[in-house]
Formats: sequence, C-alpha cells, structure tokens
Amino acid sequence: MNVSSGNVTVVMEYRDSFSKAVIKNVIVVVLGISINYVGAGLIYTFHNHQIFYMNPRYILFIHLVVNDMIQVTLTVILFVINYTIYKINVSVCCSFILVALITTENTPLNLACMAVECYIAVCIPLRHDQICTVKRTLMLIGLIWTASMLSVLPDLFFTLATEPMDFFHSRVFCLRETVFSNPLILKKRDITYSVFLVIVWFTILYTYFKILFTAQKASKDAKKARNTILLHGFQLLLCMASYATPQLKLTLLLWFPKNYPDSLFTCYIIAQVLPRSISPILYGIRDKTFRKYLKSHLSCEMSTQ
Repeated sequence: MNVSSGNVTVVMEYRDSFSKAVIKNVIVVVLGISINYVGAGLIYTFHNHQIFYMNPRYILFIHLVVNDMIQVTLTVILFVINYTIYKINVSVCCSFILVALITTENTPLNLACMAVECYIAVCIPLRHDQICTVKRTLMLIGLIWTASMLSVLPDLFFTLATEPMDFFHSRVFCLRETVFSNPLILKKRDITYSVFLVIVWFTILYTYFKILFTAQKASKDAKKARNTILLHGFQLLLCMASYATPQLKLTLLLWFPKNYPDSLFTCYIIAQVLPRSISPILYGIRDKTFRKYLKSHLSCEMSTQ
C-alpha cells in the first residue's frame, strides 16, 4: 500500500466524532481569521505610510505577510472542505493545492532574502542603498515566485501527461498525495525540498555568524539584527516542518494509525499556522518604526469606534 492510499484509507476508517470535528474546525478557522486580521492591519499600515515604500526591508516583509495570508486562507479552506464536503473535483483540488504549495515554498525563500538584507545593512552599511534598491527588491520577489513555481508546476504537467482526463473530472479527498501521487513526483519533491533547505539554511547561518562577529564590536543595530536573524531561524525551523511533513505523516501512520486524524491536525498547526504567526511579531511589534505607525493606526481605529 503506497503512502497516498494509506493516508486516504486511514482517514476514511478513523473519522473524527462530530464534536471533535467541530472543535478542530473552530480552532483552525479562528486561528486563520486572527492571523489574517493582524496581517490586514499590517498591510493597511504599510499602504498608508509612504516611508515604507522606499525601504526594501519593509517591502520584503509585507510580501511575506501577503504571501502567508494567501497560504493560511487556502489551507483553512481545504481543512474545512475535507471535513464538510469531504471529496471535491480533482481540477478544483489541483488549483488549491498548487497555490498553497507555491506560497508555502515562498516563505523560507523570503526569510532568506530578509536575512541577506539584514546582513548588508549591518556588515556593508555604506553600500546598502546601492545594493538594496526598490527595483532590485521587486525583482527578487519575482525571482522567489519563479523559483517556487518552477518547483511546483512540473507536478501538474507530469500529472496531465500520465493521468487520463477522466481523473480530472473525478472527486477525491483533497490532499497533495491524492492528486500528485506518482512516485517520480514524490522523489522530485524530496530532492527539491532538500536543495531548498540547504540553500536557505546556509544563507541563514552565514548571515547570522557574520552579523554575530559585527555585534561583538558593541554595535546596537548589529545586536538587534542578530536577534532578528535568530527569530528568522526559529521561523524557518517551523517552516521546515512542512518540508518534513510527508515523512512525518508516514511515520505517524505506522505508529498511531487509530489517532492519525489527530496527528494530521497537530502537523497542520505546527507546520502551517505557527510559522505564519511569527511575522507580525518580528516587524509589527519588534520594529520601532512599524510599531509607531501601527500604534497610530490602532489609536485612530479605536477613537473612530
């Protein structure tokens, strides 16, 4: 029995009780709404203050917020669908899965770019304005999306070439493994994830240690940047859970087959929700400039009410 059929069989055999299903869906929806509400406040603050438009750091940050809002929204929708409608059309499922995968892979790449920007600002401050321009930042964001799409879209093309057209008109339990189940796709996924992780972790560690040596010279900005890189590393560590999810799911399936739905729920919260809740803390609360304008926005909103 392969992984995909195992996943679906176990989910079908061990369905949650009605009360447990309601509790899980309420938790997921509330978390999703909360993350998107905070993200919307950050986007509103960014949009209404021109000071952020010319700063590559805030442009990368707001791109991360928008990307994570899309990702959280899609995964919450898929979570609710899998509990309510249960099976949906393969073509619709493919559309949801592809966008969710692309935005999921965007997150660690965006974190690596933000770490590099911190490194340039602290270790090469005189060249920061020349290297980190708005135009180059927008090009970098385009490159992030291109790299993620080049990683994910071959799954769709390979499936189109190998599966009969009737498959795309059928209805399935919407998981990546049920629509992109070919063993070659799974091998390609593992290789791609490994390459991405090596590149991103090398970037995070290199920039951290470079900033660490600079921070030893008692530079206040360098110490703050070092702490920011550490938080990026922690966020990336949580994002890694999404890369390790296929192996983790298989392990949990073998160890706890009767509690597999609960294991999937825990994996979802850790790998998909928690990493998206850290970004507002990094720049919405820790960053003095953003915090100042965010407070102003919240004060105006409360006075209006």
